[in-house]
Amino acid sequence: MKIPAAIKSVTLSDRAYDVPYPPLGFYSIAEHQLGNGDTFGLYWPIGCEDRDPIVAETYHDEWSVQPHFSSLDHFLNASANCHTTNDDDDFDADDGENDSFIGTPTIECDPRSPSACLVAARAYLKSQNVSAALECLETAVSVLPEYTEAQALLCTQYRLIGKNDAALRSAIQAIISPSCFGAPPTQIANWLASQTNCSSELASNPIWINRERLTLKFGGVKENDQYRILRDAIDIYLGNSMFVSAMTLMQTYAQMMYSETVSFRERYNFDTKEFVVWQRDVAASQYGKARVLKL
Repeated sequence: MKIPAAIKSVTLSDRAYDVPYPPLGFYSIAEHQLGNGDTFGLYWPIGCEDRDPIVAETYHDEWSVQPHFSSLDHFLNASANCHTTNDDDDFDADDGENDSFIGTPTIECDPRSPSACLVAARAYLKSQNVSAALECLETAVSVLPEYTEAQALLCTQYRLIGKNDAALRSAIQAIISPSCFGAPPTQIANWLASQTNCSSELASNPIWINRERLTLKFGGVKENDQYRILRDAIDIYLGNSMFVSAMTLMQTYAQMMYSETVSFRERYNFDTKEFVVWQRDVAASQYGKARVLKL
């Protein structure tokens, strides 16, 4: 993976996680942690290993990863100029310690920040400026293709302006993208299930083929066919050398399965560590770009 030029400006963990959260390709940064278990980190979007990483922040209570900064340079600039306070009840604004908190940047400060672009897109939609909203959403997913929440909103907007092929592509990308970047898009899956035509590009896609069976509803049941559909789709992607789609869906599958009970995982023969090893092996051996950092 490409190492950013400013890497020496942060203290980067070289620990590769052996669990699905945070996702493969995330490496934590020691600086600007609040001490509550959340951390900033470098993250290389899937398929973008040759580009500089973004800087994201884990929100461990909700198992999410927020893609705040489009680059390490933007993160460092924000940390150098941050004067806002955090929400900690124990915070003392006069003690001179820990008095800076880095949150979501504005789009003016970081025009390619995925999370800032999503915030701006929603604001544009409220004022019915659809073209500006689309531009923001397209920027967000160009930086982070597996940005589930942005892909789902982009799909909706494409549908509203009659770009059905583009909507279908965003729908499938949203469905295969990890829950850490947005909740499973059940409404998008429902819409996709109602579609009858697609481009030749998507006709053999396993998500399209199985669209009528996909609900993306997880948890609370003893057995769930959604996992079998997604697991089969991974194998089809790998068989068709669609490695970026395969690795994206592998991350999604792992995170959803990891959130299930131990007994549920055992029924589906899901071993967390073995699955992560498989993810790394697919990236290194089949895709040819190991998603493991080597400093």
